[in-house]
Amino acid sequence: MLKGVLAVIELGGNITLVGFKELEKAELVVVKKIVGSYARKMSDTVSGFESLTVTLKVVHRTEGSEKYELHAKAVINGKPLASETTQRNLFVGLDDVLKKVLAMASK
Repeated sequence: MLKGVLAVIELGGNITLVGFKELEKAELVVVKKIVGSYARKMSDTVSGFESLTVTLKVVHRTEGSEKYELHAKAVINGKPLASETTQRNLFVGLDDVLKKVLAMASK
């Protein structure tokens, strides 16, 4: 793999995960379920929902303690809505960043 290039995972036609390939398989399954659930909520409640991209970056890695920087971007009617968060717990951070984007999209 090229150094500095993040691996991309496509889920369906409108969901993209960037930087999640290094996760353990069990963690990735949970990530896909969380992101898929939020994407479904957006497509059901927000008219003009086009796509959702979530990017993961591990910013502080020491044994037993990581910090995850998460960015989420939804495209609604051609307009990008973005949010970001940094958390020690990957799943709490994922929920937080996607909740923010869903709230912006629902306005």
